[in-house]
Amino acid sequence: MSEKVSFGYEEVAPEEKTQRVGAVFSSVAAKYDVMNDAMSGGMHRLWKDRFVKRVKPQPHEAILDMAGGTGDIAFRMAPSGASITVADINQDMLDVGVERALERGLDGLVWSCQNAEELNYPAGAFDAYTIVFGIRNVTDIPKALKEAHRVLKPGGRFYCMEFSTTEWPGFKEVYDLYSHRVMPKLGKAIAGDEESYRYLAESIRRFPTMPEFEGMIRQAGFANTRVEPILGGAVAIHSGWKI
Repeated sequence: MSEKVSFGYEEVAPEEKTQRVGAVFSSVAAKYDVMNDAMSGGMHRLWKDRFVKRVKPQPHEAILDMAGGTGDIAFRMAPSGASITVADINQDMLDVGVERALERGLDGLVWSCQNAEELNYPAGAFDAYTIVFGIRNVTDIPKALKEAHRVLKPGGRFYCMEFSTTEWPGFKEVYDLYSHRVMPKLGKAIAGDEESYRYLAESIRRFPTMPEFEGMIRQAGFANTRVEPILGGAVAIHSGWKI
């Protein structure tokens, strides 16, 4: 890893990014799902439904949902009968997810505090690995991708949904303005935290382009990689297979 990594528009030491990202998500955990609705106009629900349809979880499969803290993806996959482990580096996010699962009467999920860069699972433990809006907050993304590859069985599949850079002319400028001006103000009004949402907006802009990130997935060892843009690439579903 390089000596410095990005924390929004700042360059910081790797250990500082890990600590500061942790503080961001501890701060926003309680209002995280409400903010997702506010920021996306509820569209994140449709994106997540589309994502799970691409994953196609099957009965008795072992699936690791990384950075899945509040349970949105796991709750959508649970009816499939798959065995789902929800992992997140932030215990506050997991606590919110556990509470939401209890409200829904879902007691079959496994919840685990895990660092995506150093997973406490043996090689070949899972049939599928999912990560939604989480990979850009990882300090060492290539290391996390290699860990994803390691814990998958041969034939296992990797699915990631992340914000990216839209390629639609005109919409890019509007989206940038919204991200930098509106998102932090929504964060202040709803979650009482403007700075955390300023970081989240900046982290989207600093994330690699769709072709660049697809290349990183291939470099981690995945084959048959694919990118599915949504809203011209403002959001993208990335996938790959462990051969």
